[in-house]
Amino acid sequence: MTVLAVAALSARVLAEAATEEGFDVVALDVFGDADTRRACSEWLSIGDPGGLQLDAERLLSALAMLARRGDVTGWVAGSGFDGRPDLLERGAALLPLIGTPADAVRRVREPRAFFGLLDAAGIPHPPVLMAAPTGGAGWLLKDAGGCGGWHIRRVAPQSVDKVRSPQRDDEVPEVPDVQDVPAPLPAHCYFQREMRGEPMSATFIANGRGARVLGFNQLIVRPFGTRPFVFCGVLGPVPVPASLAKGLGDAVDRLAAAFSLRGLGSLDFMFDGTAFGVLEVNPRPPASMALYRHRSGQPASQWAPGGVVSAHLRACLHGELPPVPAAVGGDLATHAVAGTEIVFARRPLQLRAAAALRLAGFAGCHDLPASATRFEAGDPVCSVAASGPDAAQVRALLARGCEAVHQLLETHP
Repeated sequence: MTVLAVAALSARVLAEAATEEGFDVVALDVFGDADTRRACSEWLSIGDPGGLQLDAERLLSALAMLARRGDVTGWVAGSGFDGRPDLLERGAALLPLIGTPADAVRRVREPRAFFGLLDAAGIPHPPVLMAAPTGGAGWLLKDAGGCGGWHIRRVAPQSVDKVRSPQRDDEVPEVPDVQDVPAPLPAHCYFQREMRGEPMSATFIANGRGARVLGFNQLIVRPFGTRPFVFCGVLGPVPVPASLAKGLGDAVDRLAAAFSLRGLGSLDFMFDGTAFGVLEVNPRPPASMALYRHRSGQPASQWAPGGVVSAHLRACLHGELPPVPAAVGGDLATHAVAGTEIVFARRPLQLRAAAALRLAGFAGCHDLPASATRFEAGDPVCSVAASGPDAAQVRALLARGCEAVHQLLETHP
């Protein structure tokens, strides 16, 4: 059995998918949730949950230990490395990294290089500036090394451009704007014009020369205090117009070749019903990979026969891409929509044993914390998953699941 290491802030989805596909998994993450530990033969801590970031020394120590064992094929990096290509590079020097190389991550996360390539290729994107815009209304300040939307701030109260969250019918409320824009702007930061539409993503597998889009997803995005666009969940695959599927497929293919992207990744974009605007590329296995997993006892996935982790390895190690999915972006009537959403603590709390047991018994509840875990307001507690015939029903099921978890936390903290 092939031994594979997976490392991320939360490695649960990667660990479960790899185990389902027959790998012997060593999981390295920050949370050590109950279902993550169940999905692997060994779990190693690489950070403290309260910090929500990877501890470089713990990670490198763990990778060095696995390299000394001699039976680990390599490691796959998930969330938490977005703004840390140097850490990826140091880790790859200890144990083979199976994914987009650190230098490629560095280049695709460099705003001038990324948006310069989009302009040269004629790929649409919201206007971008590398210096503070005059007036500021309708502009966002972003950090190319950030993830999950926590790095996005409004420069000034938005003007006529409104961005709707797919989970809400009302407009995103105003939040305090950035009062002090650093001058000069750090090289990894940039300004981007807000674009009207729905936040979406394309999940893909790349081999350094091209890419295959597995499907398109809707992103669940909400405001958190002064952070107007925090990632809360994803659902898909969802149908999109043929012209959109073609345009984004070409864009992903071009970006994969230009930046030597390898393995699983995602392209975030806005879609206003007619036109799309590319936002960024996530050059590592994204949260949306959970929607395309093969589960034991079910027919082989049409998106990645053999499973997404196996497809990731074949693309990275052998340059093989999965076949074109028959229904990508088109007629998905016979395929269920899946979704997952993060449940964030509404107030500070400490999870008691009874509440942890009840959470573990909730159908569709994942990323299960251990009892006695302490959460501050806004910390991720767990996630809920659901599936249904269409996106609207999945949204409703996710909302119901999140509310059930909140009620449990309020009555049995």
